[in-house]
Amino acid sequence: MLDRLRAQTRPLASLDEVIVTHAGLPRDSWPRLERAAGRRLTFVELPAGADYYAAKDVGFRATTSDVVVFADADCWPAVDWLDKLLAPFAGAGGEAVAVVAGRTSYRAGLFGAAATAVDFMYFPSPLGDGCTRNFYANNVAFRRAALGDIGFGAHAFYRGSCQVMGLALQERRIAVRYVAGAHTVHRLPDTLGELLRLRLLRGADAAELAPYLGDAYLPARARWLARLGLPSAVAVLAARWLCGLVALRTQRLPAVRGARWLAGAVVLSAIHVADGAGAVIRSLRLGLAPRARRRAALSYHRDVDGLAA
Repeated sequence: MLDRLRAQTRPLASLDEVIVTHAGLPRDSWPRLERAAGRRLTFVELPAGADYYAAKDVGFRATTSDVVVFADADCWPAVDWLDKLLAPFAGAGGEAVAVVAGRTSYRAGLFGAAATAVDFMYFPSPLGDGCTRNFYANNVAFRRAALGDIGFGAHAFYRGSCQVMGLALQERRIAVRYVAGAHTVHRLPDTLGELLRLRLLRGADAAELAPYLGDAYLPARARWLARLGLPSAVAVLAARWLCGLVALRTQRLPAVRGARWLAGAVVLSAIHVADGAGAVIRSLRLGLAPRARRRAALSYHRDVDGLAA
């Protein structure tokens, strides 16, 4: 990821600071990472037990800049990603821009398109044209004041806090500007076993998200419908499945049409079956408790570079 950041059209040297949060990264690997980045880095070790979103909050508190960009080490940004993500803050009316979300996808290909339609959907926001209701913490920039009051927070999610924060920003009338050209590609899991674990965790998130979605979108007298446990989780997954079928045609990956769309729909449905298993396990309290899901939640990839050796 640092190699790709170094090749950005906006040089890393133009940034005030680059913070790397880590869970025990060996000190003798730091110079290698600084050479990859082509600039000095600030390394911040995470407290024991810190999960993915805690790492974001710790990293944010280590910064001093007015605008803070978030990226993940398992994402590969396009060469102009940083330029496009930061442009709205400096353009006309930029002082009023509080949050900018870029576009995250998996790699091109039928499975990547189907998985992207499940995990990385963007929905128009009622707060303005060109805005989105949701974002992902691997590809987003915040003006300091917009994030400082909220933070990513401690929730019972694997990767659901982004959606909860998106709902909180919408309630506060803080628009999230969507820049599809600020694109980053998220790595897929390394093995089938890790892919299955990811899907179970994503399904468990559906069970935890249901009450938040109900509070945001259901009338007050109907919000109990989002607190029925498994039926509520199934409703969330069903809505996501329908939206995913639409997203297969509309996302900015190579066109999925005709027979390819049918094949993509089959793959997307298989992903939802695995997610449904995770929702069942969590809803019936058979496993996937928040504490267990936080273990090793920073990354599901092997250390192919040997940095932790």
